[in-house]
Amino acid sequence: MKKLAESIIDLLKLKRVQYGDVRVVRVVKEFILVKDGIVDRIEKTVNEGVGIRVLVDNRWGFAGVSSTSIKDAEEAVNRAVEIARSTHKIAKVAGLSQEPPYVDSYVSPHIKDPFKVDLEDKINLLLELDLHLKGKYVRKRLSYLEFEDFKQVFASTEGSLIDQRFIDSGISMKVVAEREGEVQERSFSNMLRKGYEYIIELNAKEIAEKLVDEVQELLFAPTCPEGEMDVILAPDQMALQIHESIGHPLELDRVLGFEASYAGTSFATLDKLNTFKYGSELLNVCQDSTYPHGLGTFGYDDEGVKAQNIPLIKDGILSGYLSSRESAYYINSKSSGAARAQDWSRIPLVRMTNINLLPGNSSLEEMIESTKYGILMKTNKSWSIDDKRLNFQFGTEVGYLISKGKIVGVVKDPAYTGITPVFWNNLVMVGNEKEFEYYGITNCGKGEPGQTMKVGHGSPPCKFKKVRVVPSK
Repeated sequence: MKKLAESIIDLLKLKRVQYGDVRVVRVVKEFILVKDGIVDRIEKTVNEGVGIRVLVDNRWGFAGVSSTSIKDAEEAVNRAVEIARSTHKIAKVAGLSQEPPYVDSYVSPHIKDPFKVDLEDKINLLLELDLHLKGKYVRKRLSYLEFEDFKQVFASTEGSLIDQRFIDSGISMKVVAEREGEVQERSFSNMLRKGYEYIIELNAKEIAEKLVDEVQELLFAPTCPEGEMDVILAPDQMALQIHESIGHPLELDRVLGFEASYAGTSFATLDKLNTFKYGSELLNVCQDSTYPHGLGTFGYDDEGVKAQNIPLIKDGILSGYLSSRESAYYINSKSSGAARAQDWSRIPLVRMTNINLLPGNSSLEEMIESTKYGILMKTNKSWSIDDKRLNFQFGTEVGYLISKGKIVGVVKDPAYTGITPVFWNNLVMVGNEKEFEYYGITNCGKGEPGQTMKVGHGSPPCKFKKVRVVPSK
């Protein structure tokens, strides 16, 4: 892979492009699904190819090919250069932020390669889990394992030559229960940049049994009350709240208007940087591609920019953006190292890495005890947000009604609405480091043609005041 990348860079130099880079990529994926005690699907796929990006007369050209032969790569080089030269009616690229070249290697930390674990062992694990997902009212059971081995060599005409390998392991479980026409579901899903040891370490059987208990309890639960009240969000729901109302709005290409047709732009415009009160003083959020085992963790992004940890919101004040070399140039800044591509077939875009909300000093117990009336919500079920990332509504699978500082029962179909800066300014308690949890999101979509990216979010539980709560049904 390295030799091919170096050969392509030589071809780009012969073409005398302003700038050029190449990503030689090989992705191996495995997916094993069990439904209702039956092995429903076993898939193993290999996807490899070359993506070539050039800058000619300040205009981008990109071409990819699902091959690793030098002949096919040379044709892709010619196409990329031709595309760049043919886009004379498209606005020019103002420039790229300066970055030093790197020659380096990075392998994500892992102990047990999931692709070296016997397939039979993985199937047996899922079949055993399926037994723990059974219950009196359970009508559907689903569990799956997924693994990915992502290898990439990045090289540029500036002198970078970087090879990386990422190992990801994930697990998901879901139960659907029905009683007298009432249907409820509970689920758990997570993936980490870690080996098979993650699956072994996770107490999946205990999680499965808890899902069954909760889904059956939901069948007899009252509907979520409506009104303005305190809301506590568990870390798994905080992950999506951060993703939609902080991560996406702070992608600099959205802010600059380069990204609009796919999920909109952003309210967090440049005039707000370092002045806008995004949330209460308890809100501290960072972009951290160095976070251990995060799906947004790497050595270098897809422009060869070194991984880093930078603040996005500090003490409630907007203090940074996710950026690429191109978008950073427009604000006279350095890239935050957030240019990422799905694989060889897509051009790098500004994408989230690990967007984490830093722990505070409270505990979940203290949050509950301080609540006169409110709801603790867990596990996202539905979401909607406008094209400026301002007005949103999220529904969760389960809610726990709190009265006079105690949980008094489960409620079904809880949902809440808000306006992003109003909501975050009503943040009144942030959980401590012991209650900090990390969740990987494997299906973040962006771009045209669309590309799906893995990103991650870490957060403790958080409490918000004056939140509008409504039933989702």
